[in-house]
Amino acid sequence: MQYNRILLKLSGEALMGERQYGIDPARLKEYAEEIKSVIDKGVEVAVVIGGGNIFRGVAGASNGMDRVQGDHMGMLATVINGLALQSALEDEGIETRLQSAIKINEVAEPFIRRRAVRHLEKGRVVIFGGGTGNPYFTTDSAAVLRAIEIDADVILKGTRVDGIYTSDPEKNKDATKFDNITFKDVLNKGLKVMDTTAFTLSQENELPIIVFDMNKKGNLVKVISGEKIGTKVNL
Repeated sequence: MQYNRILLKLSGEALMGERQYGIDPARLKEYAEEIKSVIDKGVEVAVVIGGGNIFRGVAGASNGMDRVQGDHMGMLATVINGLALQSALEDEGIETRLQSAIKINEVAEPFIRRRAVRHLEKGRVVIFGGGTGNPYFTTDSAAVLRAIEIDADVILKGTRVDGIYTSDPEKNKDATKFDNITFKDVLNKGLKVMDTTAFTLSQENELPIIVFDMNKKGNLVKVISGEKIGTKVNL
C-alpha cells in the first residue's frame, strides 16, 4: 500500500444517498464495506464526516439564526453521523472509537491525540466528531487539523465526482479533469477543493489531498494502492 495511515473526509450529504435528508442505511453500509476493504490490508484509517445531511450552521445563520448557535448544532450533527458510521462499521466486524471535540462522554470519547494514535496502531477505525469544537470552522478544517495531529500520510476527500475539474462537471460537460495539481495552481485558478482555511493549513503542513469518487466500489482501495484515481493536490 502506498499509504499506511489515512484520514478519510466524507461529506454529510454523501450519507443521504438518494434521500433528500438524513441517512441512507444502504449508502452507510457501502461506505463501511469500502473502509473494511482497506482495514483488511493493514491500513490505519481515521474518518471525519460533515453534518450537512442533518444541519448546516451557515444555512441556519442565513435564515436569521445566531451563527455560533447554528455551528454548535452542526457539530452535534457530525456526532450523530459518526455514531451511525460507527454502528455500520461494527456490523462489518471492525473495531471503532468515536472521539468528539465536544464532550459527550456518554456516547463518545473526548479527543485525545495520543489515545487516537494508539487506537489506530491497534487497527481500530477512529471517527472524529464535533468538528474542531469551535464555531466558524468547517469539518474540512477539522479533517486537516486531525490529519496533521495524527500524522496521516494523506487526506482522502471522498465525493460524488471523480476529481477536480476546471469547472463543475455536473453543470459543464466541457470541464476537464486534473490528474495532478499543485496547491498554488488550485488557488490561482480559483478551484474549489476545500474551504480556504483548511486548504491553506494542508498546504503549510505539506499534507497531500486526493479528491476521488467514493461512491464507486473499490475506489478507496485503488487510491491507497497508488492507482491514478481522482485528483492529487500536492506541492
